[in-house]
Amino acid sequence: MSRNTGPSSGPAAPVGATGRLRAERAVLRLARPYLRRLLGAGLLATATELAALALMSTATWLLMSAAGRPPLDRLTVAIVAVRALAIGRGVLRYTERLAGHDAVLRIVTDVRTRVFATLAARRATADQRSGDTLSRLVSDVDTVQDLMLRVLVPGAAAALVSVLAVGGAAVVSPAAAGVLAVGLLLAGVALPVLATVLTRRGAAEVAPLRGALASDAVDLTHGAADLAAFGATGAALRAATGRADRLARLERRLAATGFAVDALGVLVAGATSAAVVVAALRADVSGVLVGVLAVGTLAAVEVASALVGAARQWSGLRAGLTRVAALLTAPTDAPSTGDRPVPTAGGHHVRLDGVRVRYREGAPPALDGVDLDLPAGRRIAVVGPSGAGKSTLAAVLTGAVTPDRGRVTLDGADLSAYRAEELPRAIGGLLAEAHVFHATVRENLLLGRSGADDAALDSAAGAAGLLDWVHDQPEQWDTVVGEDGGQLSGGQRQRLALARALLAAPGLLVLDEPTEGLDPAAADAVLASTLAAVPADHSVLLISHRLSGLAGFDEIVVLDAGRVTQQGRHDELVATPGWYRDQWLIQVAAEQGYLALAP
Repeated sequence: MSRNTGPSSGPAAPVGATGRLRAERAVLRLARPYLRRLLGAGLLATATELAALALMSTATWLLMSAAGRPPLDRLTVAIVAVRALAIGRGVLRYTERLAGHDAVLRIVTDVRTRVFATLAARRATADQRSGDTLSRLVSDVDTVQDLMLRVLVPGAAAALVSVLAVGGAAVVSPAAAGVLAVGLLLAGVALPVLATVLTRRGAAEVAPLRGALASDAVDLTHGAADLAAFGATGAALRAATGRADRLARLERRLAATGFAVDALGVLVAGATSAAVVVAALRADVSGVLVGVLAVGTLAAVEVASALVGAARQWSGLRAGLTRVAALLTAPTDAPSTGDRPVPTAGGHHVRLDGVRVRYREGAPPALDGVDLDLPAGRRIAVVGPSGAGKSTLAAVLTGAVTPDRGRVTLDGADLSAYRAEELPRAIGGLLAEAHVFHATVRENLLLGRSGADDAALDSAAGAAGLLDWVHDQPEQWDTVVGEDGGQLSGGQRQRLALARALLAAPGLLVLDEPTEGLDPAAADAVLASTLAAVPADHSVLLISHRLSGLAGFDEIVVLDAGRVTQQGRHDELVATPGWYRDQWLIQVAAEQGYLALAP
C-alpha cells in the first residue's frame, strides 16, 4: 500500500501569479539547450497558419473572380497558388509537429530525469505516498510537454499571424484593418483572459485530485488484502469514489465553460467579419476584395482563437507545473557528496558517533545518540523491538538518510566526502523492502555486479539458498520473476535480493532481515551460508528479529526507541536480565513448539 495521506495528496490552493511564473521559469530553464529547436518549431507553426490564411484568401479571390468569367490566364497564378498552399500547409504542419515533438520530448526527458533524481534523493517520510509520487513523475511531468506544444508554440504563432493579418488588411483598407484589429484583440486577448478567470479555480484542483486518485488506485489494488483484513475496504472505496466524483464534476464544469467560451469566440468571429465588410464597403473597396477580407477575417479570428485554447490549457497545467517546479528547485534531504574516491580493496572501518535522526519536527527521534564501531572484519548484530530504529540505522550507514547530529565516517573521513555513486561499493547490502524488478533472475542479480559470470551467480545464489530453485526452473537464470517479484514466494523473493547483495560484495555488508519469510531451519541454514560467503576482511551488520544464529557474532547491539540499551556477546546478554534475555526465552519456546508440530 502507499503511505498515509499527507499534505501532497489533497487539493492544492490556487497558486498566485508570481508563483505561477516562477514555476514556468523553473521549467523553461531546462529548455534553454533546445531553444533553437523550439524557435524552429514556432516559426514552422507560424508558417503553417499563414499558409492556411493565405489559402482561404486566395481561394476566395479565385472563386469570386471566376464568377465574372475572365480569361483563364488571369486565374492561372491563383489556381497554382491554391494548390501550392494546400500542399504546403500539410507539409509545414507535419514538419512543425516533427520539430516540436523532437524538442519537447528531449526537454521532458531532462525534466523527468531531474524529478526522478530529486524523488530518489529525498528522505522517505510518513506523508509520502507512492501513488502521488507516480503521478508527479508521469502526469505532472507531462504538463511540461503540454506547456510547450499546446501553449507556447501555438500561442506565439497565433499572435504573430494576427499581427501580419492586420498588416495585410491595412494594405487593402486601413479602416477594415482597424476593425479586424479590434476583433482579434477580443478573440486573442479578452476571451483568453475570460477563459483563464473562469477555469482557474477548478483547474488548480485537477492535478492534486489526479495524484490522490493514483494513490487510491495503488491502495485498492496492492493493499486489497490489508484493507480486507482490517475491514477498511468499504471506507477506502467510498473515499476513492468521492474523489473520482469530485474530479468528474470539475472536468464536466471545465468542459462546459470551454464550450461557452468557444461559442462566444464563434460569435466574435462572425461579428468581426460583418464589421470588416461594412468598413470595407464604406471605404469603396471592390467587391472581390470585400469577399477576401470577409473570409480572411474569419480565418484570422480562428487562428487568434488558438490563444483561448492556450489560455485554457495553461489554467489546467498550473497546478502540475507548480508540483514539478517544486521538485526542480526545492532543496532535498540528500547528503552533500564530495569527490573522494572509495577504496575498492578489502574491508573498511565505519564509525557512528553520537548519531541522531529525527524525521519530523516535534516527533521522537528515530535514533538518539547512537555510537557504533565497525572495523574491517567485524560482525555485529542489531536487534530490538519493531520501531526501535534498526532500519533507520541501516539507512544512515548506506547514506540514504543524513543524521541531524553526529558523524558517520568511512576510513576516518565523513561519508559525505566520498562520491555518492561509489558508496554502494563500500557500504551496501539487503535493505528493508529491497525492490525486485520485472525482469529475469539473471538481470536482477546483475544489478549487484554487472558483468558477473555464471560461476559468480552460482556462488551468490547458493549462499542465499536460491540455487536449487533456479536450476529447477525451465528457463533457469532467464526465469522472469514478475512485477516486484510477484511470481516468487516471499522467501524466494528475499533470497533473490540477498543473492544480489552478496554478489555486490561491499566492504560493509548490511543485511536487514535477510531470512524474513523462511521457516526456522531454513533461516538458520541461509544465515550460516551467507556469513560463510562473506570474505573475512569484510564487515557484516545484521538487523534481525530472530536471535537464533547470533552466537557467533562479535557483538550484539540492542536498540529501543532509538537508543542503545544493551551491548555484548550472545552468552553475556542471555545471562543478563533485559529485553534480549526475555526475547530469547520467548523465541526458543516458540521455535521448539514449531518444530514439535512439524511433520
